[in-house]
Amino acid sequence: MTMAVNNNHDSLRQQLQAGVDALALGLSDAQVSLLMDFLALLQKWNKVYNLTAVRDPQEMMTHHLLDSLAAVAPLRRHVAGLQQGGLAAVKLLDVGSGGGLPGVVFAICCPDVDVSCVDTVGKKAAFIQQTAVALKLRNLHGVHARVETLSTPFDVISCRAFASLPDFVTWSRSALAVPHGAWLAMKGKHPHEEIAALPGDVAVFHVEQLTVPGLDAERCIIWMKPA
Repeated sequence: MTMAVNNNHDSLRQQLQAGVDALALGLSDAQVSLLMDFLALLQKWNKVYNLTAVRDPQEMMTHHLLDSLAAVAPLRRHVAGLQQGGLAAVKLLDVGSGGGLPGVVFAICCPDVDVSCVDTVGKKAAFIQQTAVALKLRNLHGVHARVETLSTPFDVISCRAFASLPDFVTWSRSALAVPHGAWLAMKGKHPHEEIAALPGDVAVFHVEQLTVPGLDAERCIIWMKPA
């Protein structure tokens, strides 16, 4: 039994490493180990807390971990731009983070970004806190709240499969830093109708196509900011 588990762990780690290489993320062995540890925590807590509908470790790897990793390079570019603009500490809010996707992945891959994962479900926020402690991620925080109630300014507000774009920007608006803050929404197919329904004072400044290693599906990031 143990041998089968180890073999599975090794093959998953190889798949993760191959994905990291394909995305040219240049993660250290320690960071790859943290991602594997996060996957193990997600599997363990999922049995009790129902953090995600995906149960199979293989599917978790492609649909959750690699899917979230595909957004890391775009996030890093954006953060580098903010830092060049004189912003020392970049704060990111991941909305409706659930099991910490992409928030925990961002925290592991971007150690210089302070990541808060907000969820209305207490046990999901508790899982993020537990993950931060278990993986010793000082830049990761779980927040149990409705995003509408947050007013701390965040430089980037992200979401993945959370809500429609109009709802996402409306609900999280009070938490967006002005004037430089931006929204990063991970989506599947290009959401033409949702973009058309955005409030008049929100502008899409970039639609970025993503390729997820091992996943044959359309993915993109909709970058938005107050107009």
